[in-house]
This record gives sequence, structure tokens and C-alpha cells, in this order.
Amino acid sequence: MADPRATAVAVKAPIGQYGGGFMVSREAKALCERYGLGPRELYFRGRCGVLGECHADVVTSVAVFFPPAHVEESWNGGRKLAVDEAVTAYAEACRDWGRRKIGDYDGCARLADLLERVVTAAPSAGAPLFAGWRAVPLPGDAPGRAIQLLHVVRELRGGLHANAVLAAGLGPLEATLATDHDGTPFGHATGELIAKFFTWPEPYPVPEPEVIARRAAAEDATDDLMASVFSVLDHHESDELIELLRFGHGH
Repeated sequence: MADPRATAVAVKAPIGQYGGGFMVSREAKALCERYGLGPRELYFRGRCGVLGECHADVVTSVAVFFPPAHVEESWNGGRKLAVDEAVTAYAEACRDWGRRKIGDYDGCARLADLLERVVTAAPSAGAPLFAGWRAVPLPGDAPGRAIQLLHVVRELRGGLHANAVLAAGLGPLEATLATDHDGTPFGHATGELIAKFFTWPEPYPVPEPEVIARRAAAEDATDDLMASVFSVLDHHESDELIELLRFGHGH
């Protein structure tokens, strides 16, 4: 029987992978072509457009782990696409990717029910992208609904994690380089791979043991924060959620 913290730990990898997978999908690529945007221009306009039309520094404040100059260039470069249109298109790409990936999974409806309870009850403090995406209407079909809710929960963990990293006194690049985890859209990734993906200039310093320890403590703090989010589920429902998110097993 999983308690809320064990649940937070058990579900973070599949939520990271399936909640963000659409961002590097052929559905997202097709959107770039349709609107004539670069991949990162669409990413920042689509993902962060829930903040509204704002100065690039506002986007930088939530895109904590990207180089500020890259955020500014991408956000401003994507201005040809209105934010409301960008969010609508990005949400539809998320749903379409979900329908393709888990459309034949019979656990989608129950998964969506459980996640919606978690999302509805969670406080939004410190997680502005979560708040913005929670306000985006959900589709009627179970696979689209489930995948969008996975994205919303991913934004919640991401926002809380950024707070934990900053509270640990880590800079964005050193925190990224000290990372090694399974919760990326690509599955397992090293810190160096993630830093390259985020466009931090090379060469990269090797993280000191003390930095790695602080990064691990920030991960623990994030799990603690997410534990309270999953406490809305009882032990049976938590076990059910963990089981439903084992997409790779028997699906």
C-alpha cells in the first residue's frame, strides 16, 4: 500500500515521460511546420503561452533551467503566433499524441479520473505554469483527457522542483549537470545530455560531490512537496494510479 510520498516517487518517471512526450513528437513537429515556427519558438509560445502575452523575462522566470538569452530569443521569435492560439494548438498536439500513444489503453478513463482529483485539489502556489494549464479545458475523450492531465501534473512537479532547486542554492546549469533521471520525454538522460538539449554552451564542468548532494536533496524536497499533492488519494487509489501508469508493462 503506497503512502503519498511513495506514490510521488513511483509515478514521477512515467509522468515526466508521458506528460512531456508530446513536446518532442511528430505532432509538435507538424505544428512547427504549420505555423512556420522553430521548435523552441513553438515550445515556449505553446507551453508558456498560458501566462498570457508578456515580457520574455516573465517566461524566463518560469523556464528556470534554460539559458535566459535562449528563452528570450525563442519567445520573441514566436510572437507571430498569438498566445491563445499557441496554447490551443499545443494542447491539441498533446491530446493527439496521447491518442496515438495510449488510445488503445483501457485504463485511460480511470487514470484521468484519479489525476483530475489530484489536479483539482492541488494548490497552485509556486507553480504558475501548472495554474495556467489547469485552466485549459479538458477534452471529452479518455486518452486525450488522461494525457493532458499528465502534462498538468508534470507542470506542477516542475514548478515545485524549480523552487526546491533554487532553495538549495543551485544555479540552473549546475543543477542540470548534477541530474541523472528517468523522467524526461526521452526516458533516461544524463545531466550533460539535458544541458545540451537546453542549449547551455559547452564545455561543462564536472559537478562537485557537494553539488550532486544538494541536487539530490532538492529532489527529495520535491518528492516531499508532491507527497501532499497525492494525499488526496487513499492507499488503494494510490496503488491503482501507480499500476495504471505502468504503460510499458502489458501495453
